[in-house]
Amino acid sequence: MKNYLLAILLVCFTTFAMAQDVSYGVRGALNISNLDFDPDADFENKHRNGFSFGGFVEFGFSDTVSLLTELQWSAEGGKDENLRADYIQLPIQLRLSASDRLSFGVGPQVALKTWKNEDAFSTFVFSGVLGTEYMITSDLFVDARFSFGLTNILDEDMTNSSAKNNVIQFGLGIKI
Repeated sequence: MKNYLLAILLVCFTTFAMAQDVSYGVRGALNISNLDFDPDADFENKHRNGFSFGGFVEFGFSDTVSLLTELQWSAEGGKDENLRADYIQLPIQLRLSASDRLSFGVGPQVALKTWKNEDAFSTFVFSGVLGTEYMITSDLFVDARFSFGLTNILDEDMTNSSAKNNVIQFGLGIKI
């Protein structure tokens, strides 16, 4: 196990060292999120409007391929107070540029909850992320992302139901 971890770290550092261009920045976004329950919820499950903010680093490997890593805080879950879920998230996207201004990304996201310790939510959750970004200027951009839950956000010891978080984000950011 230690050898695999060491090999993964070596590949990551080698990949980052080969990056041709590195950019940093900040991003804020409007979230529209909801929980997808299984079995279906027996109550009104309305979406939650929230926000997210964070910082990112983008490693450019070529003119068309880059890796975007970000650390963000995000307000998600359902509208009801008992269904609100706030996270610190680490999305990682492999990005392909369609032009100088337009790029598309896909990748995983890991999240750590940032609310009550004793509740019905899992501490860690995993999601997939799809996104697109449009550069307004060489530094200012707008983007849209969809993250879809891959794991149950409810603590399996506390409930027999499962729920996955689905979030649409509309963001604005600046590269520094």
